[in-house]
Amino acid sequence: MKLGLNLGYWGMGNDAENLALAREADALGYSCAWAAEAYGSDAPTVLAWVGAQTKQIGLGSSILQIPARTPAMAAMTAATLDSLSGGRFRLGLGVSGPQVSEGWHGVRFARPLARTREYVDIVNLALSRKRVRYEGSYYTLPLPDGPGKALQLTVHPVREHIPIYLASVGPKNLELTGEIADGWLAIFLSTEFVGEQLERIEAGRAKVGKSLADFDVVASAPLNVADDVQAAAHPIRSYAALYIGGMGSRDVNFYNRLAGQMGFEEEAAAIQDRFLARDYEAAAAAVPFDFIDATSLIGPKARIAERMAAFAAAGVTTLNVMPQGATLADRLASLQVAVEALAESGAA
Repeated sequence: MKLGLNLGYWGMGNDAENLALAREADALGYSCAWAAEAYGSDAPTVLAWVGAQTKQIGLGSSILQIPARTPAMAAMTAATLDSLSGGRFRLGLGVSGPQVSEGWHGVRFARPLARTREYVDIVNLALSRKRVRYEGSYYTLPLPDGPGKALQLTVHPVREHIPIYLASVGPKNLELTGEIADGWLAIFLSTEFVGEQLERIEAGRAKVGKSLADFDVVASAPLNVADDVQAAAHPIRSYAALYIGGMGSRDVNFYNRLAGQMGFEEEAAAIQDRFLARDYEAAAAAVPFDFIDATSLIGPKARIAERMAAFAAAGVTTLNVMPQGATLADRLASLQVAVEALAESGAA
């Protein structure tokens, strides 16, 4: 198992600190730094900025939103970042959610799996530097009734194949991820529940004659190094409440549904009720410790090493840490602790 760094969303007043974390992770030999986007900062600009100021760490989008750009544009971005970084880019994609897709991008959310399949087809076709001709239910290139022509990507990526990752939660999406992607971007991964998720991914791999042997299972986990385990969980509650309670509507919230499937159905409902009532402190307080402990790395180094061993044994191949701490110095120090803990875990 390798270590990665989850930088989250940029432009939240912590840009200089995030860059310092990326530089430290680069110096410590972390595998990849991942940047997210929602309806604020975009991931490619952030990754170009980080890539220009680091040397060897991978640069991953977690995620590029499928409704935000055409598949040809995603291929152009991937090829450009791969070329500029010397072959360090990893293309993470996801459909986002209906509120962002339809409210921010003006793209209907219907049939996200079929759209994802066509999208990835076109991205791979473009990155192979073949002339792009495609006839699907959602994308047709070139358009048949105009002056458009089949074009070929002019940028040469450093690598013949840029790895594609999908952020997926539901069982059908997990199976699709195994079938068409090189890796899975998991959120709130629990070692007790991930077996069911990996079974779906493995079923998708089997469809195309592949196994999990060459597949990257990437899990993001908040990291808070402290002697008091209960206190270490506290700063993570707001992060969990945001996703379980606020990332989606009452009827469509993939993370709320996931928490329920993990055995926290009543708690997830309570978190959502309080979050949607804008009682954010109460929503955070309703996040159970067991949920945080199952999906995070909290406590002293020895305990974190035990959790890392459990993640690796469950099938995680890249563990993206999300450093917590009162100061930047604390968060930088936790990156070193994570390296030491991984070495002690025997999972490196």
